[in-house]
Amino acid sequence: MSLPRNPTEASRNFFQEVQEVVRLIPRGRVSTYGAIAHYLGARHGARMVGYALIAAVPARGLDDIPAQRVVNRNGLLTGRMHFATPTAMQEALEAEGVRVVDDQVVEFKQLFWDPSTELE
Repeated sequence: MSLPRNPTEASRNFFQEVQEVVRLIPRGRVSTYGAIAHYLGARHGARMVGYALIAAVPARGLDDIPAQRVVNRNGLLTGRMHFATPTAMQEALEAEGVRVVDDQVVEFKQLFWDPSTELE
């Protein structure tokens, strides 16, 4: 991946970088807002990752930005209310083979994709 590790403020577009990382999450795997923020050098930027996905998905769609693959640190589908319907996030994950029970990814630790280890 060609993301700059220490970009200058003038050249950095955090939302675009989030989208690029999210595109790399494999089908059937999930990552977290915090893991993506940490990878991009914004250790406390988990909420900003969520904002980046909220901004991107309506315009680009889940085929381009698979936002359903990003959950909170406990595997909960906290972003589900930002999808077309309250169950769309779960349905998209289940279509990829990810089991979800009570709005939580089953076997979260086994499915977790950490960009800091996977992309280095």
